[in-house]
Amino acid sequence: MVNKISVANGIIDVSEISLGCMRIADLSPKEADVHVQSALEVGIDFFDHADIYAGGQAEEVFAGVLQNSPGLREQMMIQSKCGIRDGFFDFSKEHIVQSVEGSLKRLQTDYLDVLLLHRPDTLFEPEEVAEAFDLLERKGLVRHFGVSNQNPLQIELLKKHVKQPLLFNQLQLSITVTGMIDSGLNVNMTNSASFVHDGGILEYSRLHDMTIQPWSPFQYGFFEGVFLGSEKFPELNAVIDRLAAEKEVTNTAIAIAWLLRHPAKMQPVVGTTNTNRLRDIARASEVTLTRQEWYEVYRAAGNKLP
Repeated sequence: MVNKISVANGIIDVSEISLGCMRIADLSPKEADVHVQSALEVGIDFFDHADIYAGGQAEEVFAGVLQNSPGLREQMMIQSKCGIRDGFFDFSKEHIVQSVEGSLKRLQTDYLDVLLLHRPDTLFEPEEVAEAFDLLERKGLVRHFGVSNQNPLQIELLKKHVKQPLLFNQLQLSITVTGMIDSGLNVNMTNSASFVHDGGILEYSRLHDMTIQPWSPFQYGFFEGVFLGSEKFPELNAVIDRLAAEKEVTNTAIAIAWLLRHPAKMQPVVGTTNTNRLRDIARASEVTLTRQEWYEVYRAAGNKLP
């Protein structure tokens, strides 16, 4: 069973693995129902959406699952995101509110458990975001808030005006996309790994009790492909496969266990629509990599320790 983690010193408790629903619209209504029910059966109770996923169809398909099982909504937490539009980003009060109202209509639910701002909008006015958050909270449409793909100074600018705690930051992170980890290991160095691309977001998140939600945890590059089983990463796959055999789990479980081992207490977002694979991934909660094993995987991905 997937373990629970406490977010922001106990504001909420959530499953340490989240099911990303970007591709759920590819499933038939029956397949979607089985997939969501299977997630709940293995302890995954947190479901990640966005207003743009499949042009809104992902939320509509998910609504069908909720309608098939009265009372199911109360067994889960639903997160959605807003801010990405066709060719631009939009954190205006009007768009945030309209986006949430649209998501609620498509999901056929009265509230979102969590709303994230999706990708930074350089034209955003934090006062407008604060007004939107206040309105959504006051109406009971959104219970908790967070961001996605934002650096510490962007978050601090937002926090200057927003009164609600920002609980989550969804960021790209996998065994093969480790910039936020690399820079912390190469302090006082002049190599490329020492360059801080994101303002120290890993340490900032731990200092401010923000839960990082790693997205694309099996991908390398920016949607270039999956590293598991890829001929581009022979050494990494050899190490992962050996650990999987030793611990009697799949390579997918090891890849997620590697993220869960970090003391930042992250919540990886897995987007599989294969129910058997989802069950395999859930077994990551049964695995605790040793410090030596964690670093072995890190090095096998091509990273060098200073």
